[in-house]
Amino acid sequence: MEMEQTTEDNKWVLDSSVDRKGRIPLRAKTGSWKAALCIIVIEFSEWLSNFAIATSLIIYLTKVIGQDVKTAAKNVNYWSGVMTTMSLVGAFLADSYLGRFWTVMAASALYLLGLLLLTMSSVVPALKPCAGDTCSEARKIHTTFFFLAIYLIAIASGGHKPTLESFGADQFDDDHPEERKKKMSFFNWWNSALCAAIFFSATVIVYVQDHVSWAAADVVIMSVMGFSVVLFWAGRPLYRFRKPAGSPFTPLARVLVAAFVKRKLPYPSGVDRLYEVSKGDTVARGRLLVHTDRLKFLDKAAIIENGQQSPPDDPKSWRLATVTQVEELKLVLNLIPVWLTTVPFAISIVQATTFFIKQGTMLDHTLGQHNFSIPPASMYGLASVGMIAMIAIYDYALEPLVQKITGRERGITVLRRIGIGMAICILTMSVAATVERRRLNLVRQDPARGSASMSIFWLAPQFLLVGIGDTFAFIGLQEFCYGQVPDSMRSLGIALYFGMLGAACFLSSLLITAIDHVTGIGGKSWFGKDLNSSRIDCFYWLLAGMTALDVCVFVLVASRYTYKNVRRSTNVVTDSYEGKDCVETLA
Repeated sequence: MEMEQTTEDNKWVLDSSVDRKGRIPLRAKTGSWKAALCIIVIEFSEWLSNFAIATSLIIYLTKVIGQDVKTAAKNVNYWSGVMTTMSLVGAFLADSYLGRFWTVMAASALYLLGLLLLTMSSVVPALKPCAGDTCSEARKIHTTFFFLAIYLIAIASGGHKPTLESFGADQFDDDHPEERKKKMSFFNWWNSALCAAIFFSATVIVYVQDHVSWAAADVVIMSVMGFSVVLFWAGRPLYRFRKPAGSPFTPLARVLVAAFVKRKLPYPSGVDRLYEVSKGDTVARGRLLVHTDRLKFLDKAAIIENGQQSPPDDPKSWRLATVTQVEELKLVLNLIPVWLTTVPFAISIVQATTFFIKQGTMLDHTLGQHNFSIPPASMYGLASVGMIAMIAIYDYALEPLVQKITGRERGITVLRRIGIGMAICILTMSVAATVERRRLNLVRQDPARGSASMSIFWLAPQFLLVGIGDTFAFIGLQEFCYGQVPDSMRSLGIALYFGMLGAACFLSSLLITAIDHVTGIGGKSWFGKDLNSSRIDCFYWLLAGMTALDVCVFVLVASRYTYKNVRRSTNVVTDSYEGKDCVETLA
């Protein structure tokens, strides 16, 4: 009888998700890879469009619009910062009110509008940069229209990036052993698809921009985006949906209020004196968390007063929170120090779409006897090559080896994975500084020819290292931010990852301004009119030093981190990614 019940439970997905008709999903017909693939396709097209713009933006701003390299770099950072920080807004709407599917659809409509305006700015004669073929500075109408288009795309990306990734991860049931294993590989292969998008945007699309026209490239990415939106819509019968449950911050606020109101009560003698919902409510309310001893002052929010157990949905529940709600607030507070220590490291990484690419414009682009010209932005494709190769090595060789040695299901813990990626970033910036120093030496030796004799492939090591480092740091951060937040905040968890990149972009612009001011006092700023009159190598060494210091702080913070403990229907499983699941039978 018990075996029949287990078989029946496996038939259905009991993780609080629903199918498109609002029913409990049937495992065989919904979710898993068949649903995730439709979601990956639209994310592929979004990143294809995004990186086609991002990798060429600094070149477009300097060559077409006529900005100097310092202003262009700051504008790229501002645009990237808006795009990534808007992820917080998109994630909040998805988790709280619209749901992930409808947030993606709304963002897709705005994205297509932005791509349409971008195409018009290159096609419509009145909106083109110049009345003729060339001009020293773009017309104001074009500049205005261009920035309007790319910022619409940036805002739309805020609804896409965190929501699609969490929606894709939602297609795998954490309580089902087979699907949980598939989910462990989901983030790796999700990022493989993104790398493929980056590779195609940095090679095919950038080649079209460079050798055909900007307008032709805009038409291509708009068409691909339109097709993927239609496919995403057609995949509705396959998806598992999560109903929005209102603001995820309300339960956290309840905990703070309840803990403050009962601050003078003594600590309970045991965990059994703390309030929690019954096991029968878990399907409706989601997974329960195990009580932990950290931040014990918050436990007072779950103390039962006078033997009363007021339901959490009752207004009086502002005086009473569940153990799970208390632990969810602890998760958020526990995550903040880790998040803060990743921001300085990310400042180094965002240079790959600004100064790294601009370096390429100063080098010899030709290849082979026929002098095939390589667009500088195409060098970013090497980052995706490095990432795809490293993902395959990590998934099929490194992780199984570590699993065999340690006996842990996950192999390398997620925080160690992030730390390895941060350490690789130090090497990346050191290599970039060395290459730039060599280029500047050539410029000083022969000012007339400059660094034209130096091949663009000197930049290959730093781009490959970016991809390898991202395999560890950024994929690890995505897993960490998705898995270590409350279940009701998973889109916001992914948004925290993008928010980290956004903060890094804004801080990068601020750092450039500050360094320009300080070094300019002596009459020789590190940031001149162009790269030949700048000292970007010194800037890279500074970033390498900052990242090294940041890694030390990160190790200290990570060593004190406590992972999320999930109480399943009959087990307690540590969502820690740090080894074999810690399973304990409950009475």
